Amino acid sequence: MSTPGAHAPSDFVQLLRTLRVWDPEVTELPGFDPAATPAAPVPLFTAWFAEAAAAGQPEPHTMSLATADEEGDPDVRTVVLHDVDDHGWHFATHAGSRKGRHLAARPYAALGFYWAAQGRQVRVRGRVTVASAAFAQADLHARSTGALAAALVGRQSAVLPSLAELERASEDAWARAEREPDAPVPSWTAYTVEPDEVEFFQGDARRRHVRLVYRRAGEGWAKELLWP
Repeated sequence: MSTPGAHAPSDFVQLLRTLRVWDPEVTELPGFDPAATPAAPVPLFTAWFAEAAAAGQPEPHTMSLATADEEGDPDVRTVVLHDVDDHGWHFATHAGSRKGRHLAARPYAALGFYWAAQGRQVRVRGRVTVASAAFAQADLHARSTGALAAALVGRQSAVLPSLAELERASEDAWARAEREPDAPVPSWTAYTVEPDEVEFFQGDARRRHVRLVYRRAGEGWAKELLWP
């Protein structure tokens, strides 16, 4: 009987072991003083976001969105952040998509941002609320023609018979988006994650990572440090 772990590591495992996180010759990690942080998480988030963009982080506005279905089984995908303010973190999708259905059944979600250029993560958890239809349409029509065309294609998460059908639907949607920049998309829905907890993680090359968590405390926030 073989002993677990006794065999030679696979080529994949060997590749994994050659990779480094936050190589000091490539990435200069910033400092982080939790004592100098604001009383609420949004100002710190927007400051870190701007610093990530300035450091050349690709697509800093993309985030992982985790939801759960009716049975409580989790799912995660990458979506685009539309805004952040005192109400929370905003994004949008079709109500009939898988994530839309999850949020209708269980209106709670978690968000994850990872900005490798500075070794930073931000995690957000909280209840999800739905904005008005008028707000969702205004938000959609303020975005690019491509965003509108993608929304007009619709049928998100449904089974696709063939790539040719997608190509036809996409071409029709682009033509309509260019012809009707205010074309309505009734299923397009704007959501807000109203946070109960927001964690800021600053990586350290010596693994002395700094973790600061904001937790709701009445009308304000309580701050705590966490072990890495």
